[in-house]
Amino acid sequence: MKILGIGNAIVDVICKVDDQYLINNQLIKSTMKLVDEIEFKKLLSSLKIEQTISGGSVANSIVGLSQLGNDVGFIGKVNDDNLGQKYEEGLTKEKVQYFYNKKKEISPTGTCLILITPDAERTMVTFLGIAGKISPSDINEKAIQESKMIFLEGYLWDEGEPKSAFDKAMSMSNTKAMSLSDQFCVDRHKSDFLDLVKNKLDITFANEQEIRSLINAKNFEEVIEFGKQLGKLLIITRGEKGSIAVKNQEITECKSKPNLKIVDLTGAGDLFAAGFLHGLINNSSTRECLEKGTAMSSKIIQKIGARLD
Repeated sequence: MKILGIGNAIVDVICKVDDQYLINNQLIKSTMKLVDEIEFKKLLSSLKIEQTISGGSVANSIVGLSQLGNDVGFIGKVNDDNLGQKYEEGLTKEKVQYFYNKKKEISPTGTCLILITPDAERTMVTFLGIAGKISPSDINEKAIQESKMIFLEGYLWDEGEPKSAFDKAMSMSNTKAMSLSDQFCVDRHKSDFLDLVKNKLDITFANEQEIRSLINAKNFEEVIEFGKQLGKLLIITRGEKGSIAVKNQEITECKSKPNLKIVDLTGAGDLFAAGFLHGLINNSSTRECLEKGTAMSSKIIQKIGARLD
């Protein structure tokens, strides 16, 4: 197995809303808010569901890697309920090996309400449910040992136990990659994330806002300087400004694709990571990796949801 993803197993519920809906419900556009089950159901009650899929940031990337022909797996915790069964079916249908034996639990399977505004931005409201309760005992040691790389998400740090699972997985893997996930997630765990990026990860994915927040950079030049000093692979997406990879003194840039009809930005970062990692594990150059990531993200933002057909 080439890559094993470990992340929050979340069922994505996609709905279209206007900006006023966000204002009325005190939601900040383009961020992720954690809520309890009661608030989640209240927000969902007035909305029309466009699509329901097996989601979660890393899971989206892993499915993208599978669609590109790679042998991949995923660890994420679901309940043995209706949504949990659908989640597992959704992954196995995409030829992703699912390394978690679900059982009946008190907490339900996690869900994420993805709210898409007319400008194609996505705002997420997440009820983690059992996804946020992944523990070290849920980590399949054999799967990690048989994978060449693990890919993790920053969102795992939003609950206590997942941090222990995260640490166990990292201690057993040779190559460790992670997405910083969300600017607010970075703000919640800044010192821990900075330690991870500097001392424990081999590969870090971030968008410009996330990395600037992490290192308190006043401008992008400071981000580049941080990347040069880091000595690890740092990949930064910049929206219309394209993407950039930094390792030691080597800086590689890639332009974004122009004139796209953007419908939904939900899976842009996830599919970019899938494309980049696909190139990396198949011995492509850094430029080719960036180009593959750009191609994947360009496709996904022109449709609803985070799954390519």
